[in-house]
Amino acid sequence: MNNPLLDFSGHPLFDQIRPEHVAPAIDQLLSDAEQALAAVTQPDFPAQWLAIARVLDVNTERLGRAWGAVSHLNAVADTPALRAAYNEALPRVTEFWTRLGADERLYAKYKAIDAATLNVEQRQAHKNALRNFRLGGAELQGEAKERFARIQERQAELGQKFSENALDATDAYAYYASREELDGLPDDVIQATLNAAQAEGKGGHKLTLKMPCYLPVMQFAHSSALRERIYRAYTTRASEIGQPEHDNSAVIREILALRREEAALLGYANFGELSVVPKMAPSASAVITFLRDLARRAKPYAERDLADMREFAAGTLGLKDPQAWDWTYVGEKLKEARYAFSEQEVKPYFTVPKVLDGLFKIVETLFEVSIRKDSAPLWNPGVSFYRIERASATGPVLVGQFYLDPSARTGKRGGAWMDDARARWLRPDNGQLQTPVAHLVCNFADGVDGKPALLTHDDVTTLFHEFGHGLHHMLTQVNEHDVSGISGVEWDAVELPSQFMENFCWEWNVLRHMTAHVDTGEPLPRALFDKMLAARNFQSGLQTVRQIEFALFDMLLHTEHDPEDDFMPLLERVRNEVAVIVPPQWSRTLHTFSHIFAGGYAAGYYSYKWAEVLSADAYAAFEETAQSDGSASPETGRKYRQAILEAGGSRPAMESFKAFRGREPSLDALLRHQGMASS
Repeated sequence: MNNPLLDFSGHPLFDQIRPEHVAPAIDQLLSDAEQALAAVTQPDFPAQWLAIARVLDVNTERLGRAWGAVSHLNAVADTPALRAAYNEALPRVTEFWTRLGADERLYAKYKAIDAATLNVEQRQAHKNALRNFRLGGAELQGEAKERFARIQERQAELGQKFSENALDATDAYAYYASREELDGLPDDVIQATLNAAQAEGKGGHKLTLKMPCYLPVMQFAHSSALRERIYRAYTTRASEIGQPEHDNSAVIREILALRREEAALLGYANFGELSVVPKMAPSASAVITFLRDLARRAKPYAERDLADMREFAAGTLGLKDPQAWDWTYVGEKLKEARYAFSEQEVKPYFTVPKVLDGLFKIVETLFEVSIRKDSAPLWNPGVSFYRIERASATGPVLVGQFYLDPSARTGKRGGAWMDDARARWLRPDNGQLQTPVAHLVCNFADGVDGKPALLTHDDVTTLFHEFGHGLHHMLTQVNEHDVSGISGVEWDAVELPSQFMENFCWEWNVLRHMTAHVDTGEPLPRALFDKMLAARNFQSGLQTVRQIEFALFDMLLHTEHDPEDDFMPLLERVRNEVAVIVPPQWSRTLHTFSHIFAGGYAAGYYSYKWAEVLSADAYAAFEETAQSDGSASPETGRKYRQAILEAGGSRPAMESFKAFRGREPSLDALLRHQGMASS
């Protein structure tokens, strides 16, 4: 019990976990899980849901929580020693889960469970379990089964290697620019890059490829040469054009080959068809049709957006032939000219403390909960911990808790995400209700010179997005572990609650409570908000076809593409079909496309666009029932919470959507929200 990874009495002891704890803890937990598996698969062990859960699920849940803590630290506090410990344990953990999911004896035991003895939640979990056994290779025999297991282990290793290469390639780059090269950049970025260089004892301004630095350079740096330098470094990360030790080319090819082989072993024509089995989409071809239909509707708007930029670049900026590294800059300048505001004009009003206050206020009002600071062991001083409670006749009741890790730093994976640290579960071993805990992770810039960190409006939207995922996980009222919260929710529906929350970032009644100028404390002026609102759908056509480009490429890569062939020609073909801005031939953004090679979105990136349809239609219900002052109806909020958030994965997502909306989703609301309704 001296090993903090084996202490399940409370929250993970993140402040005590060390790399040397990983191997012995995982050894012990794997041994416990093996013994539990052996026990429940004995011929005389009863084929009863709770009997199996008391023995097997209790032990595998402990393994999952401990490994989840290690994986989390690997993502947010990477060190050479932790990476080595993680990579040493990864094959053994993967092997166990693969073998568990393909165990014929356990599969037979689940098939023997009488579904009539189960409650509604257990029946859904049981149905999912039988499907997952089939997809996990439980019906394979002999060499096919052994090969399937080896494929799973190798894919886990390759996914981790892909992430490491992307992180290392990002962290390895630095350019020390002169002050003159930074002309046009916001003051806080200039100061932060100066501080970063001085911290290393170097002159100039340290520019990196992390988003809080990269994006402002592309948006605001007047120097096209600087933009080209940073763009080229960013878009060739982890490829054959960069440092050989970080090249993901061979990793991608092997992952694709293994996925095709996995699909064939399970009897599917390709990995795309295998991927959609547990999703809402009926087939891979239906996904491709959906994406191409949306592209057909959006492309005329994207072409108009591009024509506007070309005209502005030539007439106002003197750029007769804009290059790939110029478009973000041109777009920002056009937005400033057309709507008389800049992202940097808005940014000083969005301090992290005030934004969090506003986010919590809308959540508390809409979903009838309260959020307050809490305490737990943390992995970094910049992390905070909170609790969500609901009032009851006997006092506040704990609903869930969450960690918030907002800032970018070395050793932390890029991007933003929500992950579950612990699921809601009426534990079968002691009858106690286990409440859910979430990780909410972003990569925002830190504050400078003692001032609070400032967020762009896009950052605010990102925060609301991830909090939407967190609410899905934490507000669930389902007591069955495998279908509570986000567990068991179809992958192409899991983005509904996150994208739904983004809409509130455009509501004056919400924004006015979450802004205060960093220097004066004044709230965001209504006139400035109106300019933001007018610009909301600025270049929505371009943004839509960009997402469709990624999604269509992903699905075609996993259906039509031969992994032995070069994947770049396919990407070029997709761009020629749907894109209006085509990157240079040397661009290698696929080599850091972590969503599909290390993040669970393989043949599923379309989920973002499909979930936008769901979320836009769901939000339309709030627009239709808005109160006289424009604020959201509490009754609609309650209905949404109960039908979508509280139901979790306890029923098919379409049933939950229809329980809220009274019908199936329509594309109309999305097109209207994005200013493309006339098509």
